[in-house]
Amino acid sequence: MPPEKFQWSHLYDEVVTSGLCTGCSGCIVACPHDVLGYNDENGVYRPFHLEDELGPADCTHGQKGCTMCTRACPRFRAWEPELDEHNFGRVRQPDEAYGIVKDIVLARATDKVIHDIGQDGGLVSALLIYALEHDVIDAALVSYLEGDGTGWQPVPGVARTRQDVLDSAGSRYTYSANALAYKDAVEGGAERIALVGMSCMASVPAALKTRRAGKPARRFTLSIGLLCSKTFDDAIFEDLLQLKYGLQRSDIKRSTSRAYSRFGPTMAATSKCHSKSAMHSRGRAAIHAPTSLLNMPTSQPAGSVRIAIGR
Repeated sequence: MPPEKFQWSHLYDEVVTSGLCTGCSGCIVACPHDVLGYNDENGVYRPFHLEDELGPADCTHGQKGCTMCTRACPRFRAWEPELDEHNFGRVRQPDEAYGIVKDIVLARATDKVIHDIGQDGGLVSALLIYALEHDVIDAALVSYLEGDGTGWQPVPGVARTRQDVLDSAGSRYTYSANALAYKDAVEGGAERIALVGMSCMASVPAALKTRRAGKPARRFTLSIGLLCSKTFDDAIFEDLLQLKYGLQRSDIKRSTSRAYSRFGPTMAATSKCHSKSAMHSRGRAAIHAPTSLLNMPTSQPAGSVRIAIGR
């Protein structure tokens, strides 16, 4: 008897509706039949099946043998040891809860423009700009602020130039499934793509490569995971910052979230004219990248972003 092929019905039961789904959108990126959609309304952030024939919990293509969605999911079955074995040739040890790393360093952008516009030193923006300008990648999947940029809601987008990267700089505190911009990047001719997102999302390229999930596996060249503790509903910004502190979105230059303090979760906002920030939070990034990028030259060692370099 041939081995069972895991398809959408398995993913739906074991991940999407079980509480394991992180909304990373990897299954949507990998689906070759365009039968998966994404629900980002009311804080849901989950994939859903578009075909009516078998309902939301099954798929006609899966019934015929398609397994791409389960192969792309970084939360399906024994994903963590699978990915570790593929990336590093071994699984992590009990004292490596943070994962297997090559090195941990403090770094920041040495370019003043990038440093000033970035959230915590501009390191991610510097890496993307270096990769674009040194022919490591063709495009990066990032997030922008919707509309004219004065709101809080992030939207997935593609960065192809230095200016695109600078326009996308800064942290977002509501969820953005940046991998959803993959199709736009490919339609624009990109064959080497970087993905920037929270750790759950940054696991997608490794899952694609480990399980050989077609062209997307080949195209993802660089993965930058922004370590996080939580996301917020965008209503919190208006309710907290505008109503309580009188800060308008257009007046805020930067906001920083700190997960823990003796008062509980803390949101600090720095306005363009004055500061209401009570504390500074250092950013963290986990990077899986080609050796050429990790060996990029730096002119000074100091910085404010902690990096766990995986490859």
